[in-house]
Amino acid sequence: MNPASWWVLTLLVFAAGIALFGIVHWMQGTRQQRSENTLQSALQPRDSAASAAPAAAAGRFSWLEAFGEHFSGGRIESALLASEDRMLLDLGGWNTRSGTAIYLALRLLLAIAVLVAALALGTGEGTARLLTCIGALAAGLLLPKIVLGSWARRRRKQVNNELPMLIDLLRLLQGVGFSMDQSLQTLGEKLRPALPVLGQEIHDANIAYAHGRSRPQSLRRLSEAYDDEDLRGLVQLILQVHAHGGAVQEPLRQFSVRLREQRRNTLKEKVGKLSVKMTVVMMLTLLPALMLVLSGPALMALASTLTRM
Repeated sequence: MNPASWWVLTLLVFAAGIALFGIVHWMQGTRQQRSENTLQSALQPRDSAASAAPAAAAGRFSWLEAFGEHFSGGRIESALLASEDRMLLDLGGWNTRSGTAIYLALRLLLAIAVLVAALALGTGEGTARLLTCIGALAAGLLLPKIVLGSWARRRRKQVNNELPMLIDLLRLLQGVGFSMDQSLQTLGEKLRPALPVLGQEIHDANIAYAHGRSRPQSLRRLSEAYDDEDLRGLVQLILQVHAHGGAVQEPLRQFSVRLREQRRNTLKEKVGKLSVKMTVVMMLTLLPALMLVLSGPALMALASTLTRM
């Protein structure tokens, strides 16, 4: 082996050693950083750990918030943020300055994007092109509202499904001797995973109550935002017990029985309507096939007889 080859081999070994040292050092640093992060997350309070995810999500959409804040407080905001939009934002807990700014930015950017796409892909002329642009602009403006409305309906449905569980848990906590405030604190803190939507709402109401608001003011959003009569009645019952005290297990049991009976009747009504609809479907699909099976052999025999004559 010539000296040049030895020099190349030496340089390769030296480079490999440096690379190996760097990889080992990086792995040690990564392991140490992971250990420090684990220790910090263990020492961190639960509320601050839970608020880390929303803060990171808000950081990802900071550019949308910055863009939407340029139009806040003007005519564009008053035109694009009607009372219905604010109600939908309030239903999701986004009726804040940053939430409204992000929603406003999404509506404007989607309107511009759909309009540019329609202008680039459209082939019409004159009035047809103008109508296409108007339709594209309207579609871009309405798409975030449609998505927000669909999400709000899903959230209302989830609240409707969680309400019986909330009543049962409240009865259980009252049965073991908790006061109404202690029951609400337990529902908002420890039992929040069992009630993803209502647990978070109760947690926010507890925070508002701890910051000086009265119990009716803190629970006002819970009773009004979701437009549910049963939930509104439960909130009224909670407020009465909080104000005047007294045994609440029997009223909660009666409320739970009435709610389940009402839902059972609603389910029976839906099944009855579905059976009527299925009757129409069977008449349109099954009846022709049944007539063909029953009358098919007779028609074939009649046709064979006529051909022999």
